[in-house]
Amino acid sequence: MSNKQGVFFINNKATNLLRYWQLYIMLIPFVLFYIIFLYKPLYGIQIAFKDYSIFKGIEASPWVGFKHFSTFFNSPYFMRTLVNTFLINLYGLVFGFPLPIILALLLNEVKNKYFKNSVQTAIYLPHFISTVVVAGIVTNFLAPTNGIVNIILEKLGGEKIYFLTKPEYFRTIFTSMNIWKEAGFGTIVYLSALAGIDQNLYEAAKIDGANRWKQTLHVTMPSLVPTIVILLILKMGSILKVGYEAIILLYQPVTYKTADVISTYVYRSGIADCQYDFATAVGIFNSVVSLILVWTANRLSKRMSETSLW
Repeated sequence: MSNKQGVFFINNKATNLLRYWQLYIMLIPFVLFYIIFLYKPLYGIQIAFKDYSIFKGIEASPWVGFKHFSTFFNSPYFMRTLVNTFLINLYGLVFGFPLPIILALLLNEVKNKYFKNSVQTAIYLPHFISTVVVAGIVTNFLAPTNGIVNIILEKLGGEKIYFLTKPEYFRTIFTSMNIWKEAGFGTIVYLSALAGIDQNLYEAAKIDGANRWKQTLHVTMPSLVPTIVILLILKMGSILKVGYEAIILLYQPVTYKTADVISTYVYRSGIADCQYDFATAVGIFNSVVSLILVWTANRLSKRMSETSLW
């Protein structure tokens, strides 16, 4: 780049800064949020490599290297929490990920505006309900004495079951609760993508004799693929992150076998047992694996299609 080009580039940037100064001012709170709550706390990562004491502080605490990582990898909870985390997220991926796509496709075919808006509002609302309230609803529905599910079972001639004390039911209960809460809200992105499809493509398909099913198959779905791929890559990155708040509200020691995940283990170790250094090490392991999964999913997507995050 020549000196003239460099000067022009700088002047152009300065002109844009002055022209759109209101937008840059609006950006300041978001930048501050990331700096204060995301980047500044990275300083505390070193706790994972120290024998941390709240009385000595981070700087004075002695280094112990990978001791806490080794302790976690050799503990009996390592495989249990890792397997449970993967399985719960796999349930959500297999059953929860396609549902917003299906809902968006169905809503896209509805012609009655008022009915469509009513359905959208009804399926969006659960997203805005507090996790505590949702967990309370689930607990009441599955209560062994007066829960509606057990009442129906009893009326049908079955026996009442205390579902929340049965490890084999926990993953299904948790996945179903999340699907009910988030599936409707997840359709927003897909409905936006559907709204951006060129209508001329549908007209061309009609001229070629394509019915609604074939239009969906050959026009709608290919247009949705980039959005689906991006969201799938992001989902892969959070496969080790489970909403531990809901799990803590629902699980019990008798269901740890299938309910205890990495995030709940970090909570119990770090907050309940005050092992801040150990909990930080487990959290770093979680983040590193998530980064590897995102990178792998992005690499595969780039090879198989033209869509990727970077």
